[in-house]
Amino acid sequence: MKSKFTILGCGSSLGSPWITNYRGNLKQSPKNLRTRCCAHIQKGNLSVCIDTSPDIKYQFLKNKIKNLDSIIYTHEHADQTAGIFEMRPFYWKNKSKIPIYGSRRTITALKKSYRFCFFEEQGYKPIMRANIIDKSFSIRKNNTKLIIKPFQVTHGLIKSTGYVIDKIAYISDCNNISLKNIDHLKNLNYLVLDCLKIDKHPSHFNLEEALNLINLTKPKKAILTNLHTDLDYFELKKILPKNIIPAFDGLSFTS
Repeated sequence: MKSKFTILGCGSSLGSPWITNYRGNLKQSPKNLRTRCCAHIQKGNLSVCIDTSPDIKYQFLKNKIKNLDSIIYTHEHADQTAGIFEMRPFYWKNKSKIPIYGSRRTITALKKSYRFCFFEEQGYKPIMRANIIDKSFSIRKNNTKLIIKPFQVTHGLIKSTGYVIDKIAYISDCNNISLKNIDHLKNLNYLVLDCLKIDKHPSHFNLEEALNLINLTKPKKAILTNLHTDLDYFELKKILPKNIIPAFDGLSFTS
């Protein structure tokens, strides 16, 4: 059974345009209207989200996602986690705690920042069950199973988690990957990769660095995400090889 993978949001931490309506070099087009980074995997009736961006409610409604079984987190930064409280209706709908998965650092930070999701307080019941992961794990629903391989990547001063799921790798926030972990990126159908800016950045790949990693790992197709306001969709399309495309909100594919 194939998985459907959807880029719910492909924008950097402020999205585009910013709240001030600043759009940098971006042309006026739906392809350049970017919400914060987030993704979704649908395999049969199994629905899994990667991160809960501040825009998650809009992203779910726009993509007609009506159920949720689990969430996997890349790291604890606000642009990946601030929408966590929007998940409450799925707890009410499914009548069970939502399993979430992440590194020890990420889970510890989530429990600290969003205590109400994990601990009963002021009469409110917890809505999530946390799982710390450091090796391959699976998420199941009835007879459907996703096998997920996590691996650490460098994201500035912290470690983020990249994931390989059904020959799809998702690495939304990264500026370096060890040689050992680059091995996880071989023989992929799709590589979804951080590509923040044209200029170098201390915690994200820039365009040159992202292209170098793609050339090294040779996925069948690569998709650039976490795009800042200096990377216009149409200008990127002009210069990128056919097997590399810029993401846009709502882009989906099967693998």
